[in-house]
Amino acid sequence: MRFPQTASAIVTAQSQCPDFTTYSASPQGNPSNGTLGLPFMRPAPACRTFNSSAVETVINDMKSRLKDPDIARLFENTFPNTLDTTVKYYNQSENLAFIITGDITAQWLRDTANQFAHYRSLLSMDSELATLVKAVINNEARYITQYPYCGAFQPPPESGLPPSLNGYATDVIVNPPVDNQTVFECKYEIDSLCGFLKLSTSYYNETKDDSFMNDNWFSAIDQIFQVINNQSQGSWDENFNFISYYNWTGSAGSLSPAVNNGGNGEPKAYTGMVGTHHRPSDDLSTFAFLTPANAMLSVELTNLALILDEAGQGASISQSAKEWSSRINESIWANTLVDNIFAYETNGYGGRYVMDDANVPSLLSLPYLGFLEKDNPSYVATRQLLLSRRNPYYAAGQNFSGIGGPHIDAWNPWPMSQISAIFGTDDDEEIMQSLYLIVNNTDGLGLIHESVSIYNQSDFTRTWFAWANSYFAEMLLDLAERKPSLIFTDAVSYAPGR
Repeated sequence: MRFPQTASAIVTAQSQCPDFTTYSASPQGNPSNGTLGLPFMRPAPACRTFNSSAVETVINDMKSRLKDPDIARLFENTFPNTLDTTVKYYNQSENLAFIITGDITAQWLRDTANQFAHYRSLLSMDSELATLVKAVINNEARYITQYPYCGAFQPPPESGLPPSLNGYATDVIVNPPVDNQTVFECKYEIDSLCGFLKLSTSYYNETKDDSFMNDNWFSAIDQIFQVINNQSQGSWDENFNFISYYNWTGSAGSLSPAVNNGGNGEPKAYTGMVGTHHRPSDDLSTFAFLTPANAMLSVELTNLALILDEAGQGASISQSAKEWSSRINESIWANTLVDNIFAYETNGYGGRYVMDDANVPSLLSLPYLGFLEKDNPSYVATRQLLLSRRNPYYAAGQNFSGIGGPHIDAWNPWPMSQISAIFGTDDDEEIMQSLYLIVNNTDGLGLIHESVSIYNQSDFTRTWFAWANSYFAEMLLDLAERKPSLIFTDAVSYAPGR
């Protein structure tokens, strides 16, 4: 079954469907046979926003082998969540798709890349799913071409969907100026651009289809390199003129406070890394050089060069990507380590902020990002610090523990941090401890939340957060291949399509 592709048809077909924000706030379908009795939380088939037979096959494969019924139910709920609930608009002939984050009707570049990451091995198996991802890439290329410093966007005009009013952005002054009919929010976060690169390279690597490399896409790539060049510069020139290519001035109602120094950012000295004004959490950076975001950028630039070389396109872009990837990588190792511990942020003047934030890219997620191996001594030492009281944003309670961040508060860790912890270790005991911290803390709703209080397990944020659901499912697929005996009734590895 394939669902309608035009916005009007989707609205008509789903007019009787419950809003998933409300739907996900209480238990719905039959409970699992596990200890927790987790409910079935998928929308009815007629209310799902995109259907993939390959996705259904993976769900059935995993359910038949997972030994814990509650984990099986969580996979069944989370793996299809992006396709079930967030494809707000898709038109194949226009090559456009608009993907929301969940309970916020906007398309975040970062979220979208992560919402689709766990489907990448299916793109060679399901051509219609691949075509959807290609349409997502094309839509995002248009956004980036026009507003490369922005990370969240309104529906494309072709959709006929009205833009949402973002009260947090209404009184924010951004330079270069933006149109709030196109832009939902324009906080500059370098990982947003990394997300676009990640989605592009994963699509090509699975399909070998380079037709997405159109004028829109190359224009977006040009803009990304312009941002990299501009934001790698130090703040002061030789005459002490303050160099700034982006300005974000918040207000009392803008959720995140104004960027320092009149919206121009904290001063930074040239290091070879790329500065950012906001973190992946949308929170204000303390120092401009965010280590995990730069690590992700280095990895994704290498991946960009590889697909361009293989496709025989963009030789000069490929060369620039290789040079920047190497420069950033070298700078991270030269500027962020002290006593074998990575700093979360630095400024080129010797300032270091030793902490971590749950949002990916994070220091805890460096192996997941592909920046280093899990057994790298610097990662092992950093990880030990991050999952302890030495990290100011680590918190532990009787029922839940992990890393959070100032986006919510210090006593609400994010399940996402425990997922990153699993990606970052081969220790069976650590993996199972993190896994059950997640499984046991959905408040009986069978979906992954944004954050959970260490004082009250029923106190959490966001019942509908598609990225967190996708990340959990991606982690289970990783364990199915890497550590099958931990979660399966047998020890035979499983990878979709292989």
